[in-house]
Amino acid sequence: MAERETNGRKPRRDRIAWLEGGDSRCLTKPPPVALPRRLVLLGAPGVGKGTQAELLSARIGACPLSTGDVFRAAKLSKDCRCSPALEAARECMARGELVSDETVLAVVKERSQCLCCCGGFLLDGFPRTVAQAQALEELLAAEEVALDAVLSYELPIERIVARLSGRLTCSRCKSVFHAEARPPRAGGICDHCGGALFQRADDLPETVRVRMQAYERSTAPLADFYRERDLLISIPAEGTPEEIFERALHALETL
Repeated sequence: MAERETNGRKPRRDRIAWLEGGDSRCLTKPPPVALPRRLVLLGAPGVGKGTQAELLSARIGACPLSTGDVFRAAKLSKDCRCSPALEAARECMARGELVSDETVLAVVKERSQCLCCCGGFLLDGFPRTVAQAQALEELLAAEEVALDAVLSYELPIERIVARLSGRLTCSRCKSVFHAEARPPRAGGICDHCGGALFQRADDLPETVRVRMQAYERSTAPLADFYRERDLLISIPAEGTPEEIFERALHALETL
């Protein structure tokens, strides 16, 4: 799928090379920039990393690369041409298990061309552990590139609980609403297809708190890893997406 212009904003990249890996090539390549930014985005689920990745990509030209997008695309694909690494990831997800560090790294290695892209990159969802961070460091060194910074989007757990526990999902088309921030026009009914809205088990307040506590335990060593390398930049994630974006942009401009 080629790039398309949407609402006057810069078109989104097709990211075929990232989503498919192997010998695949993107239909549209970013124009070379004088200073390509290579960034890692950290932040708990619900903190808004996806939105921030889109805003940063539109401004600085770096391509948003989410391992979650790769795994979701593989999970939905009926094509059996997955690499052994991606097939192993699919099997883990089908069993409801976490994909191992070794498998995640193998999937990223298959897409190493994206790490050398002339427009830079925004890595989201990888690395998640210190072992993955060390492996990424070695992979980038082999490609003769290096990270510029790691943006850590931070928000108190209770604010994240409020964001996620207000989410409502359509039972038909899977559109997502929010009880406060984006309520449906009619209570409990999807604006798009008229399906019934429900709250996923993952979005229940008590479930969200457990997820956030697990995330903080796993991420603390990763933050320390990048702090020791003077790469970590904390970005308060309070406010509108535009306000958060301006904070991140200002931090990058001071590098």
